Amino acid sequence: MHLALIGYGSIARTVVAWLAKRPVEALTLLVRSGAIGPTLKDDALQRAAGAVQVTDDIATLIEAAPDLLVECAGQSSVADYAPLALRHGVDTVVVSVGALADDRVFRDLRSAAIEGGARLILPSGAIGGLDLLAALALAGEPEVFYRGTKPPAAWRGTAAEDHCDLAHLSRRQTFFDGSAREAARLYPKNANVAAALALACGSFDRTSVQLVADPDASGNSHSYEVRSEAGRFAVEIESAPVEGNAKTSLSTAYSVIREINRYRDPVII
Repeated sequence: MHLALIGYGSIARTVVAWLAKRPVEALTLLVRSGAIGPTLKDDALQRAAGAVQVTDDIATLIEAAPDLLVECAGQSSVADYAPLALRHGVDTVVVSVGALADDRVFRDLRSAAIEGGARLILPSGAIGGLDLLAALALAGEPEVFYRGTKPPAAWRGTAAEDHCDLAHLSRRQTFFDGSAREAARLYPKNANVAAALALACGSFDRTSVQLVADPDASGNSHSYEVRSEAGRFAVEIESAPVEGNAKTSLSTAYSVIREINRYRDPVII
């Protein structure tokens, strides 16, 4: 398998480190120009693949003809690179699913996938139960309520700083209460779970979201409730953060690894 990654941040590094257990034949990375040198120095790359290429040019990546491309570089990279890859027939995993809250981006990705005969793959990320939610949505529009709770440090550098004093927070505080579309726009690095739920149930505007800063939280927790004509259920998940990035749940990185294995395995669960 020839795997390609866009970005080499905390998620991509976690994926590459795991691939030492089950390497791919080839690995191509797209990074910023200034990051090529430091990326090539990472010994983990050599353990992850038989052949490694690092480039700052999306055309070079596409010419390498990877079997699967994984975007893990943020919402802007989705619009910048994913449509081109899909139009060239490259199956693409989009980790920054919050980007699809923009209807224009979603339409472009979908049409690009159809044009290129490729698949746009949306991983479960830090959440579970999306298969059941999507199934229940076939019976009619479900009601979905999501709450994301993280330590104050995970919300630094976001719009949460305009609503609460993160450095001196003494008790949990809900600083956002709105739709998944608003959450994805205002908190692009923290609202991918809400976006995944919205995509599974079929509506960014009908998915209710609360975001919470909790000084007693040891990791990132995600909980949601679903009510529909076909049934109801609730899910609660506590995840450790990715090393060096409190904003991202470790389970997100493992959901990417699962998609890579699903792509190359003969039996899929």
